[in-house]
Amino acid sequence: MHYVSTRADQAPSQSQQPQQFSDILLGGLAPDGGLYLPEHYPQVSGAELDAWRTLSYADLAFEILKKFATDIPQADLKALTAKTYTKAVYRNARAGENAADITPLRVLEENLVKGGSTTLILQALSNGPTLAFKDMAMQLLGNLFEYTLAKTGAELNIFGATSGDTGSAAEYAMRGKRGIRVFMLSPHKKMSAFQTAQMFSLQDPNIHNIAVKGVFDDCQDMVKAVSNDLPYKARQKIGTVNSINWARVVAQVVYYFRGYLAATTSNDQKVSFTVPSGNFGNICAGHIARMMGLPISKLVAATNENDVLDEFFRTGVYRVRKSSETYHTSSPSMDISKASNFERFVYDLVGRDGARVKALFAKVDTHGGFDLSGKPGSDGDEFRQVARYGFESGKSTHKDRLDTIRDVADDYGITIDTHTADGIKVAREHLEVNVPMIVLETALAAKFNETILDALGVDAERPAGFENIEDLPQKFAVMDTDVAKMQAYIAAHTGL
Repeated sequence: MHYVSTRADQAPSQSQQPQQFSDILLGGLAPDGGLYLPEHYPQVSGAELDAWRTLSYADLAFEILKKFATDIPQADLKALTAKTYTKAVYRNARAGENAADITPLRVLEENLVKGGSTTLILQALSNGPTLAFKDMAMQLLGNLFEYTLAKTGAELNIFGATSGDTGSAAEYAMRGKRGIRVFMLSPHKKMSAFQTAQMFSLQDPNIHNIAVKGVFDDCQDMVKAVSNDLPYKARQKIGTVNSINWARVVAQVVYYFRGYLAATTSNDQKVSFTVPSGNFGNICAGHIARMMGLPISKLVAATNENDVLDEFFRTGVYRVRKSSETYHTSSPSMDISKASNFERFVYDLVGRDGARVKALFAKVDTHGGFDLSGKPGSDGDEFRQVARYGFESGKSTHKDRLDTIRDVADDYGITIDTHTADGIKVAREHLEVNVPMIVLETALAAKFNETILDALGVDAERPAGFENIEDLPQKFAVMDTDVAKMQAYIAAHTGL
């Protein structure tokens, strides 16, 4: 399997150096500034889906990943998935759920309507070590990185940005890993107290937390600036674990297959997914699963008040917000106004035309967005093709998420986090008769206790080991949005 940049002028098979999975594993952006995608999406047959229904999560992950990582020996890949997806790693399951299922489903409601029924299902993705869905991919990434580096005796300096959950998931996956250092940017004083403590309390010498005076998009822009400085990137051995990393996206594809197989009994059935969305990485994995042949009806992007994705899927206009226009909300992991992974979908939407994608995203840099609505003066008319890919969207506000948290606690006896509340609110607006709607959980409620206390008047339950995390000593640096100073900081701590 070869990989192509979304901004490439030619197919990888025509390149003198075609890229395989291991070639792009440790990096993020392609040298031309684009994102990597496979040259073609491998297809899954009905016979394979039938055979996969009885597999463990680890074995299902192996079957899917081997279609993309064709340059890793299958025995090694199987050992890596078996090491990653265990009930010991994903032990923080809710009462009544089986940790061995890794991503157990819970039917929230089933209502009889004319012509059949509507079903709303929650897929638990937050049973890993940092209580967020990012652990599903990041734990695998840590093991893949260590495996790849050990084969060559190389080292890697991971440079990333987080709005809350990516950072802790990366740090917990990489702490103590041989040959790896992590430099993680986060917006200063804009994460929840729990999220902040999870990251900043780590004392491992290979973990470096940097609080940036700005919003998440400022952090993300700094990561891209460093990634685009190719001599510095090579000299400092910079890699990334942000959602632009292809291995993270493909690892997330697995739980769409798992959710579908657990919610259905026959391949004739379809399901839909609603995904709380900020950076478009999570729902992008659903798009890839659908392109592989998974019977998905709708992919519904649920945004908070930072609704750049909802605006596109309603109008065809992609309009990036400035830092000053980005709201600090009670679902902070989605306080994002420049969706980094959106480029992967746009690449497919415009017929995999790399030159066109390059021009559109150059316009994002110069004019703050682009318009595919087809209206006079627009940049194209591909918005009319969006429905063909199953995408719809909706928006949730602070009041909506408080109301939804209360409803779910009253009706189903479980406490959900703020982002998952956004997902459930929007999912209810997109239910179809006889097509189960699966909402992907973002995190456990304990990570956003301030809002849970506001909504329910009681603290969110915490899994064992997290009782007093905010009281632990914290280690971090505070920095301005200055790329040169950031580069100097990294170099000082790598010695390279």
